[in-house]
This record gives sequence, structure tokens and C-alpha cells, in this order.
Amino acid sequence: MGFLRTLQGCLTSPHHRIATRLIRPRYCSDSSVTPSPRRRRTPADQFKSQVSSGPSLQDFIRGVSVSGVSVSGAGAADGEHSYLPEDLDMGNSRRVYFETYGCQMNVNDTEIAWSVLQRKGYLRTADLSQADVVLLVTCSIREKAEQTIWNRLQQLTAMKKRRLKSQTPMKIGILGCMAERLKTELLEREKLVDVLAGPDAYRDLPRLLTVADGGHQASNVLLSLEETYADIMPVHHAPHGHSAFVSIMRGCDNMCSYCIVPFTRGRERSRPVGSILEEVRMLSDQGVKEVTLLGQNVNSYRDTSEEQFCGSDLTQLSRGFKTIYRTKQGGLRFSDLLDRVSRIDPDMRIRFTSPHPKDFPDEVLHLIAERENICQQIHLPAQSGSSKVLKAMRRGYTREAYLHLVKNIKRIIPEVSLSSDFISGFCGETEDDHQQTLSLIREVGYNVGFLFAYSMRQKTHAFHRLQDDVPAEVKQRRLQECISVFREEAVRVNAALLGSTQLVLVEGESKRSAKDLCGRTDGNVKVIFPKEDVAVQPAESVTAPVRAGDYVLVEILSATSQSLRGRALSHSSLHGTLKHGESLPGHQPHKHVASDTVTAETWP
Repeated sequence: MGFLRTLQGCLTSPHHRIATRLIRPRYCSDSSVTPSPRRRRTPADQFKSQVSSGPSLQDFIRGVSVSGVSVSGAGAADGEHSYLPEDLDMGNSRRVYFETYGCQMNVNDTEIAWSVLQRKGYLRTADLSQADVVLLVTCSIREKAEQTIWNRLQQLTAMKKRRLKSQTPMKIGILGCMAERLKTELLEREKLVDVLAGPDAYRDLPRLLTVADGGHQASNVLLSLEETYADIMPVHHAPHGHSAFVSIMRGCDNMCSYCIVPFTRGRERSRPVGSILEEVRMLSDQGVKEVTLLGQNVNSYRDTSEEQFCGSDLTQLSRGFKTIYRTKQGGLRFSDLLDRVSRIDPDMRIRFTSPHPKDFPDEVLHLIAERENICQQIHLPAQSGSSKVLKAMRRGYTREAYLHLVKNIKRIIPEVSLSSDFISGFCGETEDDHQQTLSLIREVGYNVGFLFAYSMRQKTHAFHRLQDDVPAEVKQRRLQECISVFREEAVRVNAALLGSTQLVLVEGESKRSAKDLCGRTDGNVKVIFPKEDVAVQPAESVTAPVRAGDYVLVEILSATSQSLRGRALSHSSLHGTLKHGESLPGHQPHKHVASDTVTAETWP
């Protein structure tokens, strides 16, 4: 009876609901009195027999002898138990080729995935034709981004079919947001994909690739409620080694009605501060001159990993902003992290993206204003200039609250550079709403913009509750008008820098001419200047060549909507940098007329 009760519990478990019929026990008389005829085996007897004759727990524990065959292996002594041989998921020098699409977070995800695979003996290649494994790190923010991946999969599949039989069979994997959003479709549509790994499953890549080597499709798209990669040190592949991205949090709780991120990246969870500081110190030791802190909602960072951080203080929001979730309590906040990171290396620039306007309390703004190495550049996504549309987007603020925040930022950080995101043609947007967006762009004055036509995404609040009622041609027309206004304002904002001397971190040669170098100002504006030796220090005659990773002082001579042009005056550092608009002693600046021949920076 005890066995039957156990069996009944298994069959009625919420995870194993299957059709069953009632199994009634049969009672037999005492065989010592009257021999009973041989009874027919019931399904319960058959099930019990199969269980008793099948593998036991010992079969799956390393270090136990089963049927005279030892299954012990390396690692048994240190308590690591696994039913898989330890070297089964090794890369064996197979070559991996990465293609990364979308945001900076995907760049960081690529570095984490490569760190995991490198530990297992994989090699990395920049030559697609030599790759044994091709991994696409994908974006789902818009339909066009996903269509790009579908097209790329067709190309890779054709290459896979042409591969010589003598070569190792190519495996194709989809990583990131698209894997999370289109799990079944990616595996079934024309059988294009061997491996799927969601944003929280990169640790599992070696196992997934091993399963794929056996001829099966493999996927893991489980999302985590905790920071998944806190103990993994990414392998940074920054250009020339002068800049790097450091992930500090993942996921988003804001649930804006248009956004797919909470469904592909999961809930907010922050990385412990200690592991972040360790990574930044390592990058500083390697000579990295600029670190960008990353997160889907980077300034909502809240580390509760240690008891000492878990106080009762409520999270402070920007004035006039609200959230759809309850106010959070305790934790080490973004201002605390920013303070600690900026103290590691005074000669290393610190940036962060992508923030939400709601998470800019005054202490964050004052810290940016006070620290020379925290860039005075803030990304402030507005999305719309209409309070009605902002409400439909569930952004948690009005036009008036946003403009009040902009005014407060400019009061505390007078020389701040602002960038923003805007969506044209959201559900229910009228022509008047669109005009309000144009007027907001003019009123704020951004120097960089990321502008999009609205693309409905499944699973979002808008998909379930709103109508995508703005015609495609109207969306495109409004988008072009937004871009045009952005160009005008970016030219005006950048032209204000004419004649000033800007501290530029050099990135390398200009894409358009090997005779020029390019870099970025503190405000994240691209600067192009001739490649020539310059003074080692201001007002000195000794010169030295300019290389990627150097700080140089550049006199700004002309401006467009997207970049500045000038000439380098001398090498420099973050210490003792000239203030905005100042010139070197005895130097007479020149001014050129601004041009608007370059389009505003956009994401199509």
C-alpha cells in the first residue's frame, strides 16, 4: 500500500499529469494454508519491477563501482559529481567565430560566452571559412533586426552544406534575445540552427555544443532571477585595448508597453560590487583608458548581495517620476558604485549606458559634476514629447517632468552633453503628438540621437492592449522629420564648441582616411584631426606621435551634426585638463563655419 501511495503521488504531480486509471490492490490468502494459483501481474507490479531492475542512484555518482565497472574519474576527490565524463564537453581546439548584433550589452555577452568556451579548450577565429562553430549574438528590439538574422542564417546554412565532408561539420548557434523570444521557431524553421542559448545560459554552451555534435539540436533559454555571470571574467576584445564594456546589471522591471527586453532579458538583477571593482581594476592594470558600465536599466543598479547593504532606505527617483512596481528598499545604489569605480584609476574615463530618466537623483548628478574622470555625458531616452503618448508607453513621467529633469541636469552639470532615443508612430500617436516630439528635440538640444519607427513586438503590453494604427508611410515620414530636426539641433550644439580645446581619447585611424586620426570628447562626440606628431606637454617643443589610447588636446575648427574636426595641440591626461572653452596660453583659436552635411546618428 505504501508503494501504491507513492506511485499515485508521482502520477498526480503537477509536473507529470497524465491519464491514469485507478489501480486496486489485490489481497491474497496465507500461502501456508492454501497454495494460491499464480496471479496475473498488474501494471503496478510491472512498474515496480522496471524500477527495481533499472539504474540506481549509484549509477549516476562518480567514484562508485557498478557491476564491477568503475565509473570514477578526475574530480571525484574534490566532490564534483557528474554522470557525464569530465572531458565530454571540451572544445578540443575547435574554432569559434562570433558575429555580434545590436547593443553594447551584446558585445559584453560575446565576451562572456567566449570566456566560457575558452576555458573548455575552444579557439577563436576571425575567419568565417575556418570556423567549426558559428555563434550569432542577436537582438530582438525591432523586426528589422530579427530579419537580418534570418537572412544571415540562410547564408550560413548554405555555407554549412558546401563544407567538405573531410572537415569538421559546422555548427550554427543563436545566442541572446532572439534565442529567448523565438525558441521553437528557430529550432523548427528549415532546421537552420543547432544550438540555442538565451542571455542567461552561456555557461551551458559547452554542453549544448556537445549535444549538437551528437546530431541533435540543443537549447537552453531559462532566465534567472539572480546575476548569472558574477564570477566569470569576460575576455575583452576592445579595439586597440583602450576601451571596454563592463556589465553591472541585467534585465529590466520597467515594463514599458513597447519593449520586449523584460521578456528576453528577464527581471532586474545586479552584479555584486566586489566583482565589478575587480574587473575594472584588471582593466586598469591592462592600460584600458575608458570603461563603460552596462545594463538594460544601468542606473537602477542595486546590490543586495551583502547583509550590510540591505537597509530600509527607499530608492530615490528623479522628481516627478514613478514606476509600475513598488518602491524598492535597501541595497548599494548606482551612486555608490559610480563613486567606487571612479576612484580606481583617476586617468580612466567612466561612462554608463543605458539609463532610465527616472533614476537620476541629485546625488548621481553631483557625483558626475565633481569627478573629472566621470564623463559629463548623459543618455536620457525620452521616446516621445507627448504626455499622452508617454502614458500609453507606460514610461512613468510626463513631458513636463522630463523637461524639469533636463533643467536640473544642466543646472548641476552646465557643460553636459545629452543624447536620447525617440520612437516615431507609436500606437495612437497623432500629428499633434508628433509635433510635440519635434518641439521637445528643439527645446532640449541633443548632440546624438537614436531614432526609430515603431515596430510592434509580440508579448509586450502594446501587443495585447493597443492598436498599431499609424500607417507605415506615416511612421517613416515622421521619422525623417525627427531626423531632420535632430540634425539641425546637433549642428547648433556642436557648433558651440568651435574654438574650444577639447580633451580627446584617441581611438585610432579615421575610417575615411589613413592620414587622419579619430577619437571622442568627454561628451562622446567624434573628433577627426590630422595624424602628426604633437608636443609631449603644452607649450613644450619636444614632440611625439599620437597613438590609439592617448589623450590629446584638440582645437576644434569645424563642426557637423555628427562630428567635429580640429588639430591636435599636445598630449595630455585627465589631470589638469583645460575647462570647456579655454585655450592654451598664447594660442589664438580659429573658427570655421559649421556644416550639416552628415546625418544624425540613428538606428534604422
